[in-house]
Amino acid sequence: MSGIFTDTEMNEQYQEDDDFNQQEELVSDQDMMDEQNEFEQDFRDEFTEGAFFSESDMSDYILEAAYAVDSVQDITSLKFSENFAEEIGKYHFSTLQLAFDFYMKYSKSKGFSARKSKTFKNSSCEIYRQMFVCHRQGFRMEKYYTMEKRKKEPRLETRTGCEARMDVKFVPESGRWHIFYFSDEHNHDLLDTQFSAMLPAHRKMSEADIMQMMNMLKSGISTSQIFGLLASQAGGYEFVGYGPRDMYNEIARQRRQIPGDAARVLKKLEDMRLKDPQLYFKACNDSRGLLRNLFWSDGISQLDYRLFGDVIAFDATYKKNKYSCPLVIFSGVNHHNQTTVFAAALIADETIDTYVWLLRQLMFAMRGKTPTSIITDGAMAIRNAVRDVFPEVRHRLCAWHLIRNATSNVGNPSFTSKFRKIMTGDYEIPVFKRKWVQLIEEFGIEDKP
Repeated sequence: MSGIFTDTEMNEQYQEDDDFNQQEELVSDQDMMDEQNEFEQDFRDEFTEGAFFSESDMSDYILEAAYAVDSVQDITSLKFSENFAEEIGKYHFSTLQLAFDFYMKYSKSKGFSARKSKTFKNSSCEIYRQMFVCHRQGFRMEKYYTMEKRKKEPRLETRTGCEARMDVKFVPESGRWHIFYFSDEHNHDLLDTQFSAMLPAHRKMSEADIMQMMNMLKSGISTSQIFGLLASQAGGYEFVGYGPRDMYNEIARQRRQIPGDAARVLKKLEDMRLKDPQLYFKACNDSRGLLRNLFWSDGISQLDYRLFGDVIAFDATYKKNKYSCPLVIFSGVNHHNQTTVFAAALIADETIDTYVWLLRQLMFAMRGKTPTSIITDGAMAIRNAVRDVFPEVRHRLCAWHLIRNATSNVGNPSFTSKFRKIMTGDYEIPVFKRKWVQLIEEFGIEDKP
């Protein structure tokens, strides 16, 4: 079975995993034994397809070194044959994480991705059993369909109740994790293997690519050129397994800040606030205590926003700085048709969570004043963040991007010139509509989307 998921299908399951992942049960030692027998019987009753491995089955394979997985290198070297399901019960792992990495590699080779599901713990809070499932296992919880005051339609359901999964448990006699249930029966189409690397769970850079990328960055090679070189090495863009946006995020994670830089910036802002009590700034640190995001807006900028902040531009395209992290500018136009800056920020990556944090800081600094329109470059992460924070605000593309899109789609310089004139002209609505229809008819592009 093969197929291609849409972006919505590929990303939805990762946004709702909190409702399914890492469910825990604490049981006593005796209860654990009773529950295990009951649980295994449930497996036999519930699943007609798949392989169930008993305790004696696993004991037979404890000494088979050929099926031992003790490192990531062991997983990397694995080749999954067509009769893999028949021998999967022989594999055993030194850690639970290696067992999950093993199933992730298998899922990638078959055209799906996996996630951790139910976790079982004993009375000492030690995990003794773990379930790994297909990313389309289960169904969306009913509460997501019955939410009151919903501001947007629910996303399309992509979970199908798939029962493909692999369960492992710890065997004290061997001191290792063994596979005791495996089912490869999917009730949905699988991706062609050449596309499975683009599923979110598999879309990541290898250590070798990261090292090569960082070395090329030090040599002054641009990120777009680096991506092209890595694609060439992989045999084409379809074989890279990640996109330019993933590279930018990895660069942000890999950079190493000099502690003094962040301290000096924060000290500078503190000194500025002594002269400007209305100055607002907010810093966000990562788990290591390093500066991750920084937002600031002075008193004059906040006053300008209250006067001219009905329409704001949200620009995150500038990255020419020491740490290759985006500089975000919130700007608008005053009554003299001059550009005015409302706020600015340095961010570590370009994810939805980061942009949501940024927009909320803007609202806090501006005392809750919401714009009527936001102009952006059209990036999906920005679009989703705007939709989450400002569900009622009109989201528009900037003129530069519209002109660029018109040029690339029509390819006629004369059209671009007239398109720009109509777009930037000050016309009454009926006049604009008439000129627009005339332009479309003149260049014969009525059928273009």
